[in-house]
Amino acid sequence: MVATPDRYDTIGRSYGATRRADPRYAEAIHAALGSASSVLNVGAGTGSYEPRDRAVVALEPSAVMIAQRPTNAAPCVRGVSENLPFADRSFDAIMGVLTVHHWTRPLEGLAEVRRVTRGPIVIVATSVQAWARSWLAHDYFHDALTYADEIEAEAIAEAIDGRVEPLLTPSDCIDGFMLSAWRRPEAYLDPAVRAGISWFATIGPERERIFVERLGADLASGAWHERHGHILSLDRYDGGHRLIIA
Repeated sequence: MVATPDRYDTIGRSYGATRRADPRYAEAIHAALGSASSVLNVGAGTGSYEPRDRAVVALEPSAVMIAQRPTNAAPCVRGVSENLPFADRSFDAIMGVLTVHHWTRPLEGLAEVRRVTRGPIVIVATSVQAWARSWLAHDYFHDALTYADEIEAEAIAEAIDGRVEPLLTPSDCIDGFMLSAWRRPEAYLDPAVRAGISWFATIGPERERIFVERLGADLASGAWHERHGHILSLDRYDGGHRLIIA
């Protein structure tokens, strides 16, 4: 489901507090950037995964997200992926973390990404089919899942001639994305947690209310633990995230 830049002016207000860089994700992203000394972060948001030891330029369409960037964050240009305001081959590398599925025209954006880099492209995206198999999607959103506006991680990789690697989510993940609390289901009952997850804004308040009621009832009755208690022994979980490297 696409969240337009103006929509992020509403749903992104708490991202500075809830969407913090998880060190395991950061390590994988930074390693994939290789020796690149100049990096463009497309769809940068609050800049949580930007490396501090390189020259980074951020690109972000939402003024509310830009306003939440730390004072010591990389300089940020307001713009969209489909029309990058940079010359050909301007950067050693490009990065984008959980952003492509929000782009209005992702294939055009990916073509622009290829145009402005002379080195690696590193993107964290979602395998929609893997996400659909997760307990959260399968049990509570199966009837609300629509993929018409989504782009698969494999399609992103094909567009940039990249390879796809699984990016498993640790049980103590500190980034507040959709499946970060996969081993802490009670966390999704907290409105502050849901406020940092764009999915809840796209499904609307009534569908969100139904989800909270169903999950709360399943936790209270023990039904959730009967179905999914086995995952509590896992250290990592495949919620669908993929590291795409070109």
